[in-house]
Amino acid sequence: MNISLATLDDIPELCRLLGYLFSQEAEFKPDIQLQRQGLKAIIESPEGGTILVSREAGRLVGMVSLLYSISTALGGRVCLLEDMVVEPEKRGSGIGTALLNHAIGYAREQGVKRITLLTDQDNTEAKKFYSQQGFFLSSMVAMRTFLS
Repeated sequence: MNISLATLDDIPELCRLLGYLFSQEAEFKPDIQLQRQGLKAIIESPEGGTILVSREAGRLVGMVSLLYSISTALGGRVCLLEDMVVEPEKRGSGIGTALLNHAIGYAREQGVKRITLLTDQDNTEAKKFYSQQGFFLSSMVAMRTFLS
């Protein structure tokens, strides 16, 4: 397994992986056009975000994206772990753990002080996985509005 930064050439495979993720999330649905747009924006703007990918035999089998912001509470850079997905048939093989550990190390190297993530309330597998990796439930509640 090889973990590296995503490139523009990876976008079709990243869209395939996001299709798995968005088909299981309650609030989102796959939309390849929008996914391509978002992925391209992140890859072309490393100051705003990073996408890390896991490859086996040259094929993408997992991804995680980190989107950066500044926290006034922490006085520095923080990030949102926006998308993390491993191919369904590869789950449980250690790819997700390796990918997340790599992302945490990468964020630490970038001076990130906190990583926040959202997962569906009823996704017990994801919550268990993230808990095992040191994430914990916050007393903060996610609220959102869509502007378009």
